[in-house]
Amino acid sequence: MTADFTPDRPALRSWLPGFVALAAIWGSSFLFIKVGVAELHPLHLTLYRVASGALTLLVVLAVLRDRLPRDPRVWAHLSVIAAFGVALPFTLFGYGEQRVESMLAGIWNATTPLIVLPLAVLAFRTERLTSRGAVGLGLGFVGVMVVLGVWEGVGGAHFVGQLMCFGAAACYGLAIPYQKKFIAGSALSGVSLSAAQLVVATVQLAVVAPLVAGAPPLPTALSPKVLGAVLALGALGTGLAFVINLRNIRIVGATTASTVTYLIPVFAVLIGAVVLDERLTWHQPVGALVVLVGVAVSQGLIGRRRRPIAAGAGTPVAPAVEPAAR
Repeated sequence: MTADFTPDRPALRSWLPGFVALAAIWGSSFLFIKVGVAELHPLHLTLYRVASGALTLLVVLAVLRDRLPRDPRVWAHLSVIAAFGVALPFTLFGYGEQRVESMLAGIWNATTPLIVLPLAVLAFRTERLTSRGAVGLGLGFVGVMVVLGVWEGVGGAHFVGQLMCFGAAACYGLAIPYQKKFIAGSALSGVSLSAAQLVVATVQLAVVAPLVAGAPPLPTALSPKVLGAVLALGALGTGLAFVINLRNIRIVGATTASTVTYLIPVFAVLIGAVVLDERLTWHQPVGALVVLVGVAVSQGLIGRRRRPIAAGAGTPVAPAVEPAAR
């Protein structure tokens, strides 16, 4: 065995259950957001969600005997990532789901890779735009237009809600290449960086939320349903999901683990339909399929033979902000 290649392909039973569980957890996050904003202002929901997620990862950090970053420059970069990778997108999805179905928010979340690529190429210069990437972006753009149903005209609360969800995905699109450029070289663990990121986001939201939405209600004032949704979003959707994602990356590598993106909207749609009795018009799932094909083409998952994954590729140093709305 060499250091460059894994000796055998991992057995499906070693990683597939965790892979599917992760997609289900992140796909169900849109349901919990919908439940939460029924009683909470989107900023208050995000504050409680991020705080519970931060607490969960701090506990994980203590169990692993790891520590938070100490370099002030790392914290400065994490403040940007926390704003655009956590606080803003979580809040925008909350505002969006006041106006649109949870399943539609899940579909918009899948557009994130299409926003990451042009920003990585043009703004951060961490990627090169290939012909395959350009074709994928073109398909993705067409898919976005189909999801929006632009031929039906624009305007109204539903359209605004979709734009807010797309804005949330755009925030992820900014945070991910920023993180890759400024944090990816850090020797700190993924748990350490993510915990610190959520701590910073909690502080940011604790300052902004009262100014915009007033003092948040006490947790004891929330209904059991909403309180459960908040805990599920934070502890489950951010804390436990992150641990599962790390495990998936270490077993099958970052490339295969990242394809969970394709399952998340499937679970979001199924859960929204079964639990909330939501319905989509024909062009929204069709547009979502076009978007996913565009993402697959831009990432080289269609039209190119995949190379063996390097053994070290599965060790994350600065994980993408997957928890995000998910």
